[in-house]
Amino acid sequence: MKNDKHGYINRVVKSVAQARLANNPALALLGPRQCGKSTLALHLLKDFPDAVYLDVELPSDRNKLRDPEAFLKLHQGRLVCIDEVQRVPDLFPVLRSLIDQSGVHGQYLILGSASRDLIRQSSETLAGRIAYLELAPFSICEVPNSLQKLWLQGGFPRSFFAEESASFSWRGDFIRSFLERDVPMLKSSIPAEAVGRLLTMCAHYHGQFLNLEKLAGSMGVHAGTIRNYMDLLCGAFMMRRVSPFLSNVKKRLIKSPKIYIRDTGVLHALLGIKTADDLFAHPVFGDSWEGLVIENILSSVSDRVSCGYYRTSNGAEMDLVVEKGVSRIGIECKASSSPKVTRGFWSAKDDLELDEVLIVAPVNAAYPYGDGVTVCSLNECLIRLGAM
Repeated sequence: MKNDKHGYINRVVKSVAQARLANNPALALLGPRQCGKSTLALHLLKDFPDAVYLDVELPSDRNKLRDPEAFLKLHQGRLVCIDEVQRVPDLFPVLRSLIDQSGVHGQYLILGSASRDLIRQSSETLAGRIAYLELAPFSICEVPNSLQKLWLQGGFPRSFFAEESASFSWRGDFIRSFLERDVPMLKSSIPAEAVGRLLTMCAHYHGQFLNLEKLAGSMGVHAGTIRNYMDLLCGAFMMRRVSPFLSNVKKRLIKSPKIYIRDTGVLHALLGIKTADDLFAHPVFGDSWEGLVIENILSSVSDRVSCGYYRTSNGAEMDLVVEKGVSRIGIECKASSSPKVTRGFWSAKDDLELDEVLIVAPVNAAYPYGDGVTVCSLNECLIRLGAM
């Protein structure tokens, strides 16, 4: 994030974005609104002195695309960055034609506040011509000495940098803006008020198993309607569904996904948690820490890594299993600086035949817990997983 007071926080994905721009005609940088996409894009554009930047939320920039083919041909040979591209979905067929005519890499950088599933036109029209990269709010790797602030206020730059009360107010405004502006734009047939009710309900089920019928009963709608709302919230990067890790152990597995509000600051705003004292006293305390750990992990691992929670009908459980090739690591999240685990943890460790098990807790230094288990900080966990 760049501003006069705080300077610029270097984003972990910047080097990946540079590489994908160099090796693909187009790059889509996707992520929630206000997570820092525009700031990162402007830093990427410094490598392209003659680049063109358009923010199509500005009427003056959107007017330049009234005849997109003429405008983009005028700037052919230069990198063109188009911000909030979901507002101009008709642009994608034009991009495809121009990409095919030119045949060179690094032509277009497009930014969007919706997943590739919601920007369906690009995934269909630009297949084989575009790379995708997701930018999440700040991770602990990007603000390594600010764990408590990141946990309480979340990773959206404006929320993270603000004072505590201003941060809470910003997040309330952010949620209202998402419901009033983004939901109608992304899916006009879905009522924003109903999505808001579901989002608040999901905050109370954060870290729990998704029960569509129970949520549908509470809202007086069909389970299929709730599924559609959930698809929208996940596609707009507000929520995450974590699937079960389907190992080949001969156990009866729980297979419903677990649900999380992706940013803990947004979670706390939905629950009215304003201060660290409020958080420590709230029943969501442990689940909030679990969400912070899991979101940091899932936002940082590559597409080649498989992740999921493990839970059997007899109570064996592990918060997350991370597998790449033949390597398999178990992750257990504990919000205590002196964590303790249950019998179900040890049962899961035996079931899964894990190469390594990490208990991720708010500790300053890693230490052995016994029997191949290590207690470590979130930052240390991400470093170890990065070596997979």
